[in-house]
Amino acid sequence: MDLIIRRAALPRSVAQQRGLVDIGIESGRIVAVEPKLAATAREEIDAGGALVTPPFVDAHFHMDATLSYGLPRVNASGTLLEGIALWGELKPRLTQEALVERALQYCDWAVARGLLAIRTHVDVCDERLLAVEALLEVKRRVAPYMDLQLVAFPQDGVLRSAGAFDNLKRAIAMGVDVVGGIPHFERTMADGAESVRLLCEFAAQKGLRVDMHCDESDDPMSRHIETLAAQTHRLGMHGRVTGSHLTSMHSMDNYYVSKLLPLMRESGVAAIANPLINITLQGRSDTYPKRRGMTRVPEMLAAGINVAFGHDCVMDPWYSLGSGDMLEVAHMGLHVAQMTGIDAMHACFDAVTVNAARILGLERYGIEPGCDANLVLLDARDAVEAIRLRAARLAVVSRGKVVSRAPAARASLSLEGRPTEVDFKLHRE
Repeated sequence: MDLIIRRAALPRSVAQQRGLVDIGIESGRIVAVEPKLAATAREEIDAGGALVTPPFVDAHFHMDATLSYGLPRVNASGTLLEGIALWGELKPRLTQEALVERALQYCDWAVARGLLAIRTHVDVCDERLLAVEALLEVKRRVAPYMDLQLVAFPQDGVLRSAGAFDNLKRAIAMGVDVVGGIPHFERTMADGAESVRLLCEFAAQKGLRVDMHCDESDDPMSRHIETLAAQTHRLGMHGRVTGSHLTSMHSMDNYYVSKLLPLMRESGVAAIANPLINITLQGRSDTYPKRRGMTRVPEMLAAGINVAFGHDCVMDPWYSLGSGDMLEVAHMGLHVAQMTGIDAMHACFDAVTVNAARILGLERYGIEPGCDANLVLLDARDAVEAIRLRAARLAVVSRGKVVSRAPAARASLSLEGRPTEVDFKLHRE
């Protein structure tokens, strides 16, 4: 074989059996997952009981804006609307070369973090479609080691912005994968609902997936997710449509949500929360008590709705922090949603791995024979410990090749009568 990872622990969501396993890889695919694999390979890695997981998947990101923090200035208010205005100021100054350079730098960070699949929204409201061309080039260049899925995103509203719908159609014809939208940013609620209808009908005609920024607002009357679910059901697009953000659900009354969640489940609409950004941008007009802003993740999971977490932003007009670490995203989601039970914490890990992979429609994702050999070896024994420590990625494997390595997190101590080293794990006798 080309590579064998020995004595690996697997996440709950992909484990076919209990106990440690060896993972055999050949020609970029997993060919064996079993204890004490009786084979040899050109390279072997001893996981030593550490967690090996399928790669992290970011279901919601904005790569056209990433690493542009401070251009042309910093978001002083920290609000969503100032971020949108800032992006509008920056767009005329963008160059394709700078867009490609920043995106590739971010992809380098992502690979080192074990993040090998990203769905990124790309603004189509610029008549030049400069960002579309840039990210299509980035997608081509990272294809040997990363899955990059592009969403045609009419940032300024597909009806509100002149020519946006035509631009979106052009972007799809150029090779963009998914139809996006932002109904709550249209001028009226009626326009928002009409934009959902138009975009869903276009996607249905083309056989494409849909992922809309939906109800990214503190207004409980922003209810475009209901329209999105209804149109999905009407058009028979079950399993191909996603509502991103859905922050208004945090402020909705419980009776309405009790009707909304079954509609989402029946239509097969998935949801993506963006914990780092939702908690940062929402509730800005509140004094106290101040709303958290993130959508109702535990309730949606309990209703049978597929929920993923996205990073959304890294060092851009909306968010000044971030490093492509999906464990940081899961860590924040766990805290904001108060998902501190054992099963709930494992569900937060699933939200940045298997759940997100389903939303992207990734084929051959997982750890079983026939799957692509995309794997991450973490400096942790299970998913909960990985989230707690934001564990080091000891090795990242893409298409069967080790593409990144990092040292374990250790600290040396000089304390009389105490250990000489700590690894931040709980050790029991």
